[in-house]
Amino acid sequence: QVQLVESGGGLVQAGGSLRLSCAASGRTFSRLVMGWFRQAPGKEREFVAAINESGGRASYADSVKGRFTISRDNAKNTVYLQMNSLKPEDTALYYCAASLGLTTVSANDYNYWGQGTQVTVSS
Repeated sequence: QVQLVESGGGLVQAGGSLRLSCAASGRTFSRLVMGWFRQAPGKEREFVAAINESGGRASYADSVKGRFTISRDNAKNTVYLQMNSLKPEDTALYYCAASLGLTTVSANDYNYWGQGTQVTVSS
């Protein structure tokens, strides 16, 4: 089992920044692929970013590329999502997820999920 706890969400004006954190416990963190997903009201959950076990490779959704950065600290069992130049369309509940397999953009491939942290961007 893996437990994931997100933090760092909040209300920010358009153009601002937030950093989300996700603390993991229960398994060797350095063996987990980590991802961030988001879900806006009335919409399906969508991929945001993922990072491989070592942190040497990351992937991003086109909608956030160049604005968001995913990183991890295996010594602290934590993955981060730095979000810059935020837009109102980034408003969503952001979820941290862990995969025991390959780095992937599909939510179905992730085995463990956090409860989510709300990000609201005002215009």
